[in-house]
Formats: sequence, structure tokens, C-alpha cells
Amino acid sequence: MAEIVHTPLFMTLLGGAPTHFRHVIQSLKVAPILVCADGGAELAVANNLKPEAVIGDMDSLSPDTRAKLDATTVYPIAEQDSTDFEKCLRSVAAPAILAHGFTGGRLDHELAACTALVRHPEQRCILMGEEDLCFLAPSSFSIDLPHGTRFSLFPMGEVTGRSEGLKYPIAGLAMAPWTRGGTSNEVTGPVRLSFNSRLMLVLLPVEHIDDVLQALVPKD
Repeated sequence: MAEIVHTPLFMTLLGGAPTHFRHVIQSLKVAPILVCADGGAELAVANNLKPEAVIGDMDSLSPDTRAKLDATTVYPIAEQDSTDFEKCLRSVAAPAILAHGFTGGRLDHELAACTALVRHPEQRCILMGEEDLCFLAPSSFSIDLPHGTRFSLFPMGEVTGRSEGLKYPIAGLAMAPWTRGGTSNEVTGPVRLSFNSRLMLVLLPVEHIDDVLQALVPKD
């Protein structure tokens, strides 16, 4: 699929699930390029924001809201084999994406969003929730967080790895959704992680978003 939005700046991606507008505004300060997934444009228009693009099957976009959008920014994608979130991930390019409005609503949508992170490992996409953020771990990465920070790992398939700086090391563990996870671990020092496959989700308190962006997109 052709890229609809290509930017060297961080991107805020807004979906239609419940989210707090103040969190979106905070994201826009560091990720100023706004793209909406279908019904996410309802919140954007209601708060006088102008998205660079609205992407999806448009089944959740009201006629009134659509009439208020610049028609050249609306990109209907009719196929029903993927979610609007995936349609967006296939259609944009940015150094990092902060995705709001894809968690906190229907559980099936939330699970589909987590699955989409694994299906699109080329994107540095961070799901932003009310309390937690979630991203697909690179094959190896490092992050510095305060001692005692809750650090959870959730495998989306069979994966092994090594860790430094966690209270409960993961070396030697065969992790999978049906055997062993890594939730509610704890930071004891600078964290260093490596994995044998791109199948591990990392979940952290949402206030550490700046640390996550620095870890995923190091500044030159």
C-alpha cells in the first residue's frame, strides 16, 4: 500500500476508542503530525484539530464530521481484512508513532491492536493507554528508568531473551502466551534486553514515554 503520510517528525495516531483529550495534546507536543484512524477524527474535529490524514473504512465517521474535514485528507480503504489501526500502520511512515484511542474500549479491539504491533514490526509504534504504554521490543535495546519502575514483558509467541537490570532475569526462560510471561517485573538498574525474535511486548507506566522514545529512536 502506498504511503499516505511520510514525515521526519514523530506522529500522533488517534483512534476511536475512549481516550482523554489532554493525553492527546501532550503527545502532540512531541509528535505534532496528527493522523486519525476512522472515528478518531470525531475527537479531533470536536477539539478543532486538523489531521494530516484520516484513514480507514469510514464506518465510524459521521457525515457531519466528514463534512468538516478537508476532503483531500480523507482516505477511505474499503477492505475488511484488517483493522483501521493496521490500515494506518501500512499507510504512514514516521520515526515513531504515539497511538491513542486503541486501548481502553472493547477488549477485542485492544487485543487486535497488540497483535498489529507484531504484524508491523517495521513501525516504532507505542500504544498509549490511561496508565500504561505498550510497544514491540526491538531485537535488542537499552533503557534507563528509575529504580523500582514496574516493567512488564508479554510474549506474543515463542521467544527467548536475556536481560540486565531487572529484578527477575529472563535468561534461560522459554516464554510464550501459553507457558510463561513476564508481567510485573521491576527495574533494578539500567535495563538491557535482547530477544531471539520480534515477538515480545513491553509494557511500562505511561509517564515514561520520553524514556521509551529515546530508547527506540536515539538522538544523533
